[in-house]
Amino acid sequence: MSVSFQADEQLDTLGMFCPMPIIMTSKRFKQLEVGKVLEVLSDDEGIIQDMPAWCETTGQEFLGLEEEDDGTGKIFKTFVKKIKA
Repeated sequence: MSVSFQADEQLDTLGMFCPMPIIMTSKRFKQLEVGKVLEVLSDDEGIIQDMPAWCETTGQEFLGLEEEDDGTGKIFKTFVKKIKA
């Protein structure tokens, strides 16, 4: 499955574990303009459930997830659209 998302900004949370990727996403979202898409990079598998749950709680739009293996482990790329301030 190859789905490609276009992000306006990227947030690198590699090496951070729950709840830090969500905390960092929340902080970045405060600066992000409505309508923009944020790509969040994480190697914490918890983000698979955490990011959609955060979006539901905050009213933002979860666009999807891409998973890659860089040879040292899995990298998860989540894409979130800011739909409300």
